[in-house]
Amino acid sequence: MHDLSFPAVSIGAGLIFLVAGGELLVRGASALAALLRISPLVIGLTVVAFGTSAPELAVSVQAASAGSGDLAVGNLVGSNIANVLLILGLAALVAPITVSSKLVRFDVPLVIGASLLLLLFGLDGAVDVREGILLLGLLGAYNVWSIRQGRAESEAVQAAFGNAAPSADRTERTILVNISLVILGLVLLGLGARWLVDGAVAIARFMGVQELVIGLTVVAIGTSRPELVTTIVASLRGQRDLAVGNVVGSNLFNILGVLGVASVVATNGIPVSQAALALGIPIMIATAVACMPIFLTGHSIARWEGGLFFLYYLAYMTYLVMDATGHSDSEGFGLVMTGFVMPLTVVTLVVCTLRASHARAASSH
Repeated sequence: MHDLSFPAVSIGAGLIFLVAGGELLVRGASALAALLRISPLVIGLTVVAFGTSAPELAVSVQAASAGSGDLAVGNLVGSNIANVLLILGLAALVAPITVSSKLVRFDVPLVIGASLLLLLFGLDGAVDVREGILLLGLLGAYNVWSIRQGRAESEAVQAAFGNAAPSADRTERTILVNISLVILGLVLLGLGARWLVDGAVAIARFMGVQELVIGLTVVAIGTSRPELVTTIVASLRGQRDLAVGNVVGSNLFNILGVLGVASVVATNGIPVSQAALALGIPIMIATAVACMPIFLTGHSIARWEGGLFFLYYLAYMTYLVMDATGHSDSEGFGLVMTGFVMPLTVVTLVVCTLRASHARAASSH
């Protein structure tokens, strides 16, 4: 290979097919779910979350099948980081996001727990088939729980998710059309995933960059585009719970579903490199933990918090690029972020949390 034109075209075409396939899958699956009388809230947290995570699933499974474990892990870890810092950050900059659904807030600790489980499973260097089956079992239990809890949600919260599901027209033609959309979406996802993985691996080898870095950056941002579009559109339409529910549900599905399926498909499991254990996974856990005080006490993501998330994502991407290119200042940049900026942010979030708690306690008396 003498240039990067063909891999670049392969990545571009792959991303287009992934986005189109995910959109068709979401439309068809949401309509079928509505026909089955599944509540709009549950559709938002499960069906839509699954649909927007379908590109991550397709890419990670393709990467695992091709023996590119670093790309598979980097894709899902990078997507989870992008979902919180980039997507929620941009959505909050557009309009402050209020979290009113108890179901959504309960999911945040689940994402943290799933992230810690990924770290635990990866300590021995791989996520094997048995661990993948366990992750899929946890995803099944979560979906059952979501359906039961969704029935208990208030009508006001369910209404916030109403546009996630098209109106149900109980005709045979409607069912066939939606099934066709799901099938076509899956086909496009499969083709897009293969082209994207082939192009990303080719570029990584040509430039001498680790596949993990390609997965954390180019591939992760590309596969997170459905979440980005869904969340920003939901935020603009005032559907705050849908915006947050899409991100939280997608992050949970990425770990339990994407990693679970990929590790089962790969007969020898998914290898987890030391670089992922030292950098990507801890940052993914930190971003999930950062949502706790916002979701559980403040019940909202203010514009300044969204801006902070977005700036952190820019700093994270800057560090990855500097480290991948061997920049002499990459180590110093990382020390400044971990030794000063991140602790200062933690203190700020704690202070804001305590103030919000005191304000709520004062208003209740």
